[in-house]
Order: sequence, then C-alpha cells, then structure tokens
Amino acid sequence: MNYKMLGRIVGMVLVLESVLMIPALLIACAEKNLRVIQGFGGAILIGLLVGSLLIYRSKQAKKKFYAKEGMVCVGLCWVAMGLVGALPFFLSGKIPNYMDAFFEIVSGLTTTGASVLSDVEALGKGLLFWRSFSHWIGGMGVLVFFLAIIPISGNNEGFTLHILRAESPGPSVNKMVPRMKQSAMILYIMYCVLTVLDIIFLLIGRMPVFDAFCIAFGTAGTGGFAVTNAGLAGYTIFAQNVTTVFMLLFGVNFGVYYLIILKNFIGIIQDEELRLYLTIVAGSILLITINVLGKTADTMTVGTSLQQAAFQVASIVTTTGFSTTDFDLWPSLSKSILMILMMVGACAGSTGGGLKVVRLLLLGKGIKRNSHQIFHNKEVQVIRFNGGRVGEQTMANVNSYFAAYVIIIVVSFLLVSADAGNFSLTTNFSAVMATFNNIGPGFDSVGATRNFAEYSVLSKGILSLDMLLGRLEIFPIFALFMPSTYQRK
Repeated sequence: MNYKMLGRIVGMVLVLESVLMIPALLIACAEKNLRVIQGFGGAILIGLLVGSLLIYRSKQAKKKFYAKEGMVCVGLCWVAMGLVGALPFFLSGKIPNYMDAFFEIVSGLTTTGASVLSDVEALGKGLLFWRSFSHWIGGMGVLVFFLAIIPISGNNEGFTLHILRAESPGPSVNKMVPRMKQSAMILYIMYCVLTVLDIIFLLIGRMPVFDAFCIAFGTAGTGGFAVTNAGLAGYTIFAQNVTTVFMLLFGVNFGVYYLIILKNFIGIIQDEELRLYLTIVAGSILLITINVLGKTADTMTVGTSLQQAAFQVASIVTTTGFSTTDFDLWPSLSKSILMILMMVGACAGSTGGGLKVVRLLLLGKGIKRNSHQIFHNKEVQVIRFNGGRVGEQTMANVNSYFAAYVIIIVVSFLLVSADAGNFSLTTNFSAVMATFNNIGPGFDSVGATRNFAEYSVLSKGILSLDMLLGRLEIFPIFALFMPSTYQRK
C-alpha cells in the first residue's frame, strides 16, 4: 500500500476543499454574519493546516498506484472531506451537534439531500450556499475535478484510471479520449455547461439570483437541498418545469452528451440504457398522473397532476430529492412507484445514484439467459449490450454488486429499526432506501415535509455510512475495512 501517495492525495483534496469554501465565506462576509464567518475561517484554517501537513510528510511519495490504492484513496478522501466540510456548520454554532453537522455535509457531498434541519433559512446565505455547493462538488466527483485540473501523476494513466473508476458511478468507466485526464476535463466541461444553462433558464423563470445558483447546484449534482423552507413549491411553474427537465438531463449518462458532440446520433438512438431510462420515466409519470387524478379529482386538474407527477418522478428516479408537494399524501400506488424508483436510480455515468438502469438491464438479460439455459443447457448464449458483447467478469461484478446492495439495505434496516423502535416500519425502511440510494426524503416521519433530526446519533451514523456507500458504489468504503487491503503481497 502506497501510504505516502495516499496521504499526499488526501492532503491535496483537503486543501482544494478549503479553497472551495471561500465563495461561501465571502457571502457570509457580505451578510456580516460574524459567527458564520468564524465558522468558515476556522474550517478553512484547519483544512489548510491538515492538508499541508499531509502533503509535506509525503514529499518523496512514489507514484506507483494500483486498483486497491484507488479504492482506498477515494474512500479516505470522501470521509476526510465530510469531517472537514462539517466544521463550518459546527464551529458557527448553527448545527451545534457535530454528528448532525457531519450528517448534513455528507448528505450534501454524496448528493443525497437528506437533512436534520427544520428551518433551513435560519442558516444564513453563507451556509446555505456551502450546503448547496457541496452537491455540485460531489455530483461529478471531487476527485474527477481534482484529476482534471491538477497534474499529480505525470504520464501515469493507470493512476488516474484507478481513481476515476473508483469514484464514478456505474459498472465501468471507459476513456472518452486516449488520456484519462482529458476525459475528466471533458466530463467537467459538459457538467459546467449544463449547470450554466440551468441557471440561465431559472433566472428567466424569475427565480432570485442566489436561489437560482443554489437550486442549479442541487439539480446538477442531483442533490436536493433547497434554500427555503417551502422547498421548490414557492417558485413559478416555469422554474419547476425547468428543474424537471434538467434533473432528467443530469440523470443521463454523460457519454451520451459526448456522442452529441461527435454528432453520433445513431449511437444515441441505439443506446439501450437511455431507451429504458426514458421508458421508465414516461411510464411512471403516466401511471402516477392517472392514479393521483383519480383519487383527488376534486382538487387536481389534469395539467397540475401531470406537472407534479413529472417533477416528482424526475426528482426520485434521478435521486435528486427536490419536492413541490407532499407526495406522502398521494395514493398507495403512486407512493409504491416512487419507492421502486428510489431503487432504480438514474443512468450509469450520470450524477444520479441508485442501483442504475444499466445494472437492471444487465440483470434482466442475465436472468433471461439463465432461464433459457435451463431448457437448452448445451447452448451457449452471449449477453450483448448496445451491440457489444458483455464479458462474464462484468456480469459477475453486476451480480456481486446487487448482492452487496441487498445485504447493506437489509442490515442497515435492521440496525436502524433496533435503534429507532419508536419509528414506523415505513419510516425506517424509506430512511435507509433514501440515504443509501442518495435520494433525500423518504416517507412518513422522514417525508418531503419532515427531516431526519429525531434519529439518534447511532442511526445518523449508520445512515451517513449508507450515503457514502451509495455514492461511492459500496466497494471503496468496503476497502477501508477489509484487512486484505493492507496486506503486502
């Protein structure tokens, strides 16, 4: 294990995180909020000191880097970012319990959007900006940004490849161009362009400038933190519809946008994951619209039902977590559809969480092949995706991920239920699903109009771990706790 290089990267990430706090500090200064200024000042100082010390102690680090270092590096960086990123909330006294502050910033960085706050507006604009900006930082991945702008590995493409694959969501990460550093830059350019377009359209929809930036950050990262206690319900229908569209756009594999740049429109049309993603979205919107309209025909028009269904489906399937209405009051069928969408998630290679559409597609193809071979055991069938052959190792990885996915949900649900026995089964299960799939709100006591504040420190710790496991796709966090990771071969 290359501990010096690990320390160097963690140190550089902490320095980068401290620099990224400066805009929020400047906003706090403009507000003349002394306690928040002190909170950011202390956090930035601690981040710079710890980061600089780690960099200094690893000056002679060797640049040999393998897959397990990539996994451990990503896991350590995200935990360290959470520990330091929570300090502005804690040191300012706005969230006096450090576990609550850690839960809040981990929810931000992992783009979950689950909160312990009942009055978000009391934070002030400086902390609100940092809270929403953390969505944007974590959406594409801070290490992807890090690799795109900072030359730390010379020509060692394996170095960047191991980190990018460990942090990026989905079964695999491939190069868009021959060099991984250039691929990371392309990803972030597309990410920035979509974010800017979102901000422009929100401003056209008469959303205040500060709110437009924060909501766009949450939309881009598929996060879900709002800056008002009313969520997105207080904005115009146009602004809500803009957010619906951009949530769906950020839930698409960014490789599709690269195909648009290359003008490979046939490749886009033939993309099986994209077709299934759009089918799931359209079908869910239609079913919920009919169901909600049928149950509440006296108060809901067809247009309102369609608009709210589209917004909430986009919010849940992309794991954003914004809300314009209390969907906990919807009929059981509609809530069941939303619960299923929590698991489905967005496309691989997007900023969304969840199981990912491509995994469901490959699991379905695997089931179909295995069922066929029961009756035709001498026939060899090849699984294909987008016209290419899917290797058996890829299928094994998908199956292993799904098994780990189910086990984590079951264990987390049991632990939270044992600790929080006063909550309903629906509350505890949806809390686990909402955090592990990086959704944000769940149902019942953790629904769209409620929060996670009433959970104990232990439960918040479990749910925080679930958020990290979900965002990093399980194995980088698992690697931190596996003895075999640290054994010398």
